[in-house]
Amino acid sequence: MKWLIASDLHGSAYYCRQLLGAFEREGADRLLLLGDLLYHGPRNDLPRDYDPKAVTALLNEHRGDILAVRGNCDADIDQVVLRFPIWADYALLAEGKKLIFVTHGHLFNLDKLPPLHEGDVLLHGHTHVPACETRDGVTYLNPGSLSIPKEGSCPSYMTLADGVFLWKELESGRVYRKYAL
Repeated sequence: MKWLIASDLHGSAYYCRQLLGAFEREGADRLLLLGDLLYHGPRNDLPRDYDPKAVTALLNEHRGDILAVRGNCDADIDQVVLRFPIWADYALLAEGKKLIFVTHGHLFNLDKLPPLHEGDVLLHGHTHVPACETRDGVTYLNPGSLSIPKEGSCPSYMTLADGVFLWKELESGRVYRKYAL
């Protein structure tokens, strides 16, 4: 199975359309969203083409393809308008003998690790900065942000297929980082 993994859309219809274009271009089987889907939050500027209603409609068209976790900017009303579950604080994926703990990053992160074994993966967004780092035997991966990238990063996403994570620029699909389990 091929996953397209993305985070921190923050209500941008422009970047949502690009994300769905990348989903089609990649031929991914599922779309894994790491939270902060509709709202920009009080610390962020409005992203390009901020339109949570349009993002809702676009994502709902792909509801059968989406697995999502809740972000810190996701509100109670979001579940009323989105036709796929978004309230889980985390999800678990198995890749061979490795566990991938999927979360947004505001509850579980490198400073507040969930129960993981050596060799497992902590996958989260929240920081808006792409990352690949191993600490105490756990590998932390972050796809960066779709709409509000930080620290000089570009809008980006990841794919996971056959145990290999690839970080890609959203607009071009160019691979700029790789991690194999």
